[in-house]
Amino acid sequence: MPLLKDECRKQEKMNGVVYDMSPSPNYRHGIVNGNIYNIVKSGLKGSLCLAFMENLDYSYHPEENDDYVVPDVMVICDRKHLKGGCYSGVPKFIVETLSPSTAFRDRTEKKDAYEKAGVEEYWIVAPQGKSVEIYYLQDGMYVLTYSYILQDDREDAHYNADTWISLKEFPHIKMKLSEIFEGVEE
Repeated sequence: MPLLKDECRKQEKMNGVVYDMSPSPNYRHGIVNGNIYNIVKSGLKGSLCLAFMENLDYSYHPEENDDYVVPDVMVICDRKHLKGGCYSGVPKFIVETLSPSTAFRDRTEKKDAYEKAGVEEYWIVAPQGKSVEIYYLQDGMYVLTYSYILQDDREDAHYNADTWISLKEFPHIKMKLSEIFEGVEE
């Protein structure tokens, strides 16, 4: 039986506005998300925490409204807030991977929503340009703590492909800057 057109639609709802997330972003987006997710997931083995990639709605203010987003990568540790396909607690870590259609919202509305919800660590990753911005929550506000643009030419004075990045809450989960963008060609 063929899928109905609306069955493949992915949506988010922010400030009462429904955003159609279809069609899916280009393949680079998925490669980056998969690279980060695989490293994070393997680092959580034996933990009560879970990693999700593009497949769990996050209801970031359930006491105020029915808005939700679908983070690209998310780590949750308080399982009592998992209900069906939705999480309503406070994730420990969220990654949004930029695409041309979502870049502005990822940098503004989503960043503000995650900050207000108390998400301790938020990464904004751009496959185009191969950059990573890492925000930590300090006194209720996000502070850009690290910012990288991959330089993988060993001859370049600013070579940084072997730079290790770890998650603040999970310092044993580490990845090289080059691993985030492995398989992504310009």
